[in-house]
Amino acid sequence: MAAKAKQIPSVWAREQREPDQPALSRAAIVREAIAVLDADGIEALSMRKLGARLNAGATSLYRHVATKDELMELAVDEVVAEITVPPAAAADWRAAATEAAHSFRATALRHPWLSAVLGQAGLAYLGPNLMAFSERLAALFTAAGFPEPSSAIDTLLPYVIGMSSTEAAWLTTVARSGETEAAFIARLMPAAQQAAAGHDHLADAYARAADEPLDPATIRDAKFAYGLDVVLDGLALRLPGKA
Repeated sequence: MAAKAKQIPSVWAREQREPDQPALSRAAIVREAIAVLDADGIEALSMRKLGARLNAGATSLYRHVATKDELMELAVDEVVAEITVPPAAAADWRAAATEAAHSFRATALRHPWLSAVLGQAGLAYLGPNLMAFSERLAALFTAAGFPEPSSAIDTLLPYVIGMSSTEAAWLTTVARSGETEAAFIARLMPAAQQAAAGHDHLADAYARAADEPLDPATIRDAKFAYGLDVVLDGLALRLPGKA
């Protein structure tokens, strides 16, 4: 007797049940989950809390979403739809990839939990919006002439996800302080300078930062753009005839 095939543990790999409560839709559940995630983070999201916010019991939610993991898959795919990728016919592949990377970063900063979840990879990548996003990137790099567009994607996205994750975590810490980013840095600076004492390069960097304070958002933008340029410089060398 043939063994029964194990079901893939993903919301995208099973059929959606017909709801018993038409007024409570999967889309409404996902929207409310994203609101909780944006405001309070992954740890604050539970099926019980979500049910209370929707005036429904957790059991009602389970008719639409089997587990919290499935709910996270749905939430990830919903916000990925906000990321824009220029068409493959764009004349300048590098400018198009830059636009896509900045759109990804902006989306990740609006939804601070996104990069951390994507960094864990998993089955979230089966979602239709993520598939469409990946397809558009693949089309862009294919049109640019990359012999292995998936390798170009796998080079670009980890940089964007990693930087966005670190930046989102920093901004979450700042937000919890109740201060502006500039005020938070100013309060942190004396301790940072003290910790850097005896480390010449770090001490010089902190001294320059203290003497010439710049807008923190401008600094973060410049750091992201610098690293992105480095990544794209490396990818450009992989184009046929450029090595």
